[in-house]
Amino acid sequence: MNVLFISDLHISPAQPEIGEQLIAFLSSQATGADALYILGDLFEAWIGDDDPDPHYAEVQNALRRLTDTGVPGFIMHGNRDFLLGERFCARTGLTLLSDPLVIDIAGESVLLSHGDAYCTDDTEYQAVRQTVRNPAWQAQVLSLPIEARRQLAGDARAESSASNQQKSDDIMDVNDRAIEDALRAHGVTQMLHGHTHRPAIHEWQLDEDKTARRMVLGDWYSQGSVGVWDNSGFALTTLPR
Repeated sequence: MNVLFISDLHISPAQPEIGEQLIAFLSSQATGADALYILGDLFEAWIGDDDPDPHYAEVQNALRRLTDTGVPGFIMHGNRDFLLGERFCARTGLTLLSDPLVIDIAGESVLLSHGDAYCTDDTEYQAVRQTVRNPAWQAQVLSLPIEARRQLAGDARAESSASNQQKSDDIMDVNDRAIEDALRAHGVTQMLHGHTHRPAIHEWQLDEDKTARRMVLGDWYSQGSVGVWDNSGFALTTLPR
């Protein structure tokens, strides 16, 4: 068994080395996987499935080559690529997953999520999240010309970056109570997510007879980060660039 998990690549034409590393990964380590899960923020900003950017096209073609070999591929929306839709999935062969979602891995139930929904202390972000995940808002944005959407995405990133500089690290991390509530609501003791860019494996006592585990994937800004679930269990690995 060899199931792979990645998130927070933030691929963009401005940093082509990230996409190039992913393409290399898809043609090497990923080819022998039983499945590949992408838990959000594959792209720095996805402005719609009709974006003609050639760098994004190369990434999509590489994903298609992988899924054409028979490796099942799955993807979740992140906070940067929530406009990914049916055309993207048809082009890549990936299946779009709901967030959160419980899956079975070798008989173990694991809750998958991008993770941003659990950063509940950041009330400003949660308000923005509620707006951009609204189907009516998304339809309105997708009706705009490509360049208008590109400008809108750039403005949103700049505003988000300026806002985050005023926030503490704790506020932008997940809330422990929100995580525990989610685990109990779904009847599981394990969660795997990205978003925070803080790769780690956290274990704690959830209830008297239950130990919980939260596995956090890293970003790809300076190196690759892959969660590997094989016959030995789960491990976080890095891919030097």
